[in-house]
Amino acid sequence: MTRGAGTTGGPRRESSASAGSTSPGETAATPAAHASPAELANPVVDVDLATRPEAAGPGEADEAPSRGRSFGLDRFSGLYVWAALFLVFAIWVPDTFLRLNTMTSVAGDQAITAMLALGIIIPLAAGVFDLSFAGVCGLAVAVTAWAQVEGFSPLVAALMAVVVATFIGCVNGFVVVGLKVNSFIATLGMSSLLLAATYWVTDGRQIVSGFSEGFLDLGTLQILGIPLPFYAMLLLAAVVYVVIEYLPVGRYLYAAGGNPVAARLAGVRVDRIVFGSLVASSLVAGLAGVVLAARLGTASPDIGPSYLLPAFSAVFLGSTQIKPGRVNVVGTLIAIYLLATGVKGLQLAGAPVYVNNLFNGAALIIAVALAARSARRA
Repeated sequence: MTRGAGTTGGPRRESSASAGSTSPGETAATPAAHASPAELANPVVDVDLATRPEAAGPGEADEAPSRGRSFGLDRFSGLYVWAALFLVFAIWVPDTFLRLNTMTSVAGDQAITAMLALGIIIPLAAGVFDLSFAGVCGLAVAVTAWAQVEGFSPLVAALMAVVVATFIGCVNGFVVVGLKVNSFIATLGMSSLLLAATYWVTDGRQIVSGFSEGFLDLGTLQILGIPLPFYAMLLLAAVVYVVIEYLPVGRYLYAAGGNPVAARLAGVRVDRIVFGSLVASSLVAGLAGVVLAARLGTASPDIGPSYLLPAFSAVFLGSTQIKPGRVNVVGTLIAIYLLATGVKGLQLAGAPVYVNNLFNGAALIIAVALAARSARRA
């Protein structure tokens, strides 16, 4: 897990200069064999045989027509699975599953997980991990609650939580970029510190009173039967989508994550990109924490860590959808609600309470395996 100067998320691909001295088969296979999970979710393919048929060999050219008959299974398999799950539970438990309040409940309940997943897309695109985002979210909830109990207005309390979250992102960035600590280790250690900080802020107890009524109304307000946090998530998704898909900074993120050496040679300031991605992830986690505080109307010391596994499962599963082999916004949202539909259906069918962790854990393993397979095929 040693990185070169200014890089932080696991082994990187070889530079373009060294890649040029290998055969085409070696160039495609070597990165997938040695890449970290973050890189497997964000490979950069130098040559796309699908768009450059003149560069493909006879066998590869013959395979092109068969791809057109795949019905999009390579890019939209999640939608097919989602539809299949919906059909299964509609037949299995129609009385409880086929209800409007079930659908709106799934949409609202997953808004926080989706916001956190959207946040960690940014550092993963840059090739680094942020394992502290769940702790940042939990601390933001605690700060928001504590500040209102102390008499601060909801707006000031929310700003305090976001500022604290952003500061944590800056600390993560300094440790990873400045001190050259591996991002996995740095953010894992930070998550433990944040858990301790959350216990300190809440004094180890639940905060259930002191919230402003207007603040709590924002968390329970419904538009078309769906809670307001769902629409906040959609707004965040639109912003992240535009940033990473259409703005230059998005291309810099993917370039830094795919091949930092080549990115530096092209003039990309990789260290700044990595630093900024960690700050952005914490900022989004802070915003999610404020929304979660409004939705729950309570704060507890251990509220954040429960979001770690579902968010990572969604992002890695999402990297197999829409744009296989690359973390992306639309794929992540599909994965979020695919997993939520499966868990909700099983719960309504009488499955035990541990089915949530079982489902998300299995999805994470399968998603990383599929991401690795997509990277090898690329």
